[in-house]
Amino acid sequence: MKNFLLILIAVLSNYSGQLLAQTNTVIVNADQGTDNISEHIYGQFSEHLGRGIYEGIWVGPDSEIPNQEGYRTDVLNALKELQIPNIRWPGGCFADEYSWRDGIGPREDRPVRINTHWGGVAEDNSFGTHEFLRFAELIGAEPYISANVGSGSPAEMNKWIEYMTYDGESELANLRRENGRDEPWKIKFFGIGNESWGCGGTMTADFYANQYRLYQTYAKNYSDNDLFKIASGSNDLDYKWTETLMREAAGSMDAISLHYYSIPGEGWSDKGVSANFGEEMYYRGIKAGLLLDEFITRHKTVMDKYDPAKKVVLAVDEWGIWTNPLEGTNPGFLEQQNSIRDALIASSSLDIMNSHADRVKLANIAQTVNVLQAMVITDGPKMLLTPTYHVFNMYKVHHNATLIPVFNNIDRYETEWDEPVVSRFDLELDEPGIPVISSTVSKDKEGRIHFTVSNLHPNDTQEVTFEIRGMNVNKIVQGSAKLLTGNSVDAINTFNNPDQVQPAAYKDAKLNNGKLTLKIPKHSLVVIGLE
Repeated sequence: MKNFLLILIAVLSNYSGQLLAQTNTVIVNADQGTDNISEHIYGQFSEHLGRGIYEGIWVGPDSEIPNQEGYRTDVLNALKELQIPNIRWPGGCFADEYSWRDGIGPREDRPVRINTHWGGVAEDNSFGTHEFLRFAELIGAEPYISANVGSGSPAEMNKWIEYMTYDGESELANLRRENGRDEPWKIKFFGIGNESWGCGGTMTADFYANQYRLYQTYAKNYSDNDLFKIASGSNDLDYKWTETLMREAAGSMDAISLHYYSIPGEGWSDKGVSANFGEEMYYRGIKAGLLLDEFITRHKTVMDKYDPAKKVVLAVDEWGIWTNPLEGTNPGFLEQQNSIRDALIASSSLDIMNSHADRVKLANIAQTVNVLQAMVITDGPKMLLTPTYHVFNMYKVHHNATLIPVFNNIDRYETEWDEPVVSRFDLELDEPGIPVISSTVSKDKEGRIHFTVSNLHPNDTQEVTFEIRGMNVNKIVQGSAKLLTGNSVDAINTFNNPDQVQPAAYKDAKLNNGKLTLKIPKHSLVVIGLE
C-alpha cells in the first residue's frame, strides 16, 4: 500500500507539473499589428555624474588608455554594437546648473565649476558641446540635449541652439566654426528642463507650465533643423503634474517625460544593495520594475483626455534600477553592481514600454557607463559588459518593428514579501505576486517574427507555448536563438570573471504546427526569431 501511494503521489505530481506548464500560453495575432516599436525606446542617458563621462567615455587624447579623439576605444566599440538610437546629455540634475559656454573653446581655457549635485567634485568642462555631439556621431546616435531651465534663461538656451544648428553667418555660428566645427549639427530631441518639480527648480506644475511655454517659444528652429520639444514631466504617480501640463501646454510640446526608478529596498533612504542580495531582494526588485506598467497606463489615461489623437509622446527618459552605492565609492557617484536581476528588470521594463508603443516613443535608461544601471563598467584600462548590456543587444530585433498583439495566460509567482515592495507607493494592486513570463513579440520589415521572453521565476524552469495565428511560420531563423542567464539571481560580471553572465546558444525551442514552445531556465531571457 505504501509503495502504491508513493507511485500515486509521483504520478499526480508529474501530472500537476504538466498542468502548470500548460497554463503558460500566449496567443500571437501575427496579422493584427498596427503600432511601431520606436527604436528610440532603446535610448541611453549620460550625465555629468561620477565616472559616467570622465573615465567612462572620455579620457582625453593624451591618455595611455587606447582612445579615438579622446574617447575610450573599448567603450566606443561596445556602444556601437548596441545601435543606440539616441543619447541624453548633460543631465539630469546637472543640466539645470550647466552653462553651455563653459564647455566650448580650448579645453585649457575652460572654467572649473563645482558639481554640486553629484559628489561636490570639480568639473573641468573638458567634455562639452563639441565633445558630446562628436561622441553621438561616433556611436551613431541622435543627440538629446537637456536645456537649463532651473538656473538658466530663455536667451541662454536660444543662443545655444543657434550655436549648434545655424548654418548661416552670425556671431555664434562663426564662434562654432572657430572652435572647430564648420557644419552645423542636427539636434532632434530637445528637453526643456529636467525634473522641474525637484532638482530642476522645485516648481509647481502651474509655474512650470508657464515656464515651459515661455522657454519653448525661444527654442527656435534654425536653418532646416527641427526640434522635437520635450517637456519636463512627473515621476511615479504624480498624475496631477501631467494633467496640468497637458491642459496648459499640450499644443506646444512634442513629448512629456516620465521618470521611474525601480527601488528594491524600503525607499530613497535605503534602496537595497546591488550585490549578494538573495531571493527576497530579487523579488522586490522585479516587482518594483513591473510597477512601470501601472504608471505608464495612468499617465497615458490623463494624456488621452487632452490628446486623444496621441500627438504628444510619452518619453520615459529616465528609468532603471537604483540601489545603494557600492561601499568604498563616493556616494554621490551612484556606482552600483549589475546583476541578472537587473537584466530582467531591464527586459521586463522594455516589454512594458514596447506594449505601450502607441504612446511611448522615447526612453532613456539611466545610465550608460559606470552609473546606476550601466551598460559597461570601467576600471582604469579595463572594461566589462554588464548583464543589462546583453539585454539591450538581444532586444535590437525590436527596433522599428511592428508590435504584435498577444493574449497571455501566464502563471504567477507569489511570496510573503509582497507588501514591502510597494511600501513607498499608495497603490492597490489587482493581483499578488508577479507573472512568471514577460515577453515582446514583433515583426520586422522582412516579415520575420522575433520573440524576447523572460522567465522571472527565481527557482523554477518555465515552459511557455506561443500559438501563432494569422501567419505561417516554418522554421527558426538560423543563429537567432540565444539565452542569457546566471548561476544565481544575483550573478554579476566582474573584472576577474567578466563573462559569467553572457548570451549563449539556446536549444530548448520546438516549432510544430504554428506553435512555438520554449523551455526557459529560471531567471533567464531568451531571444528567438521565426520565418
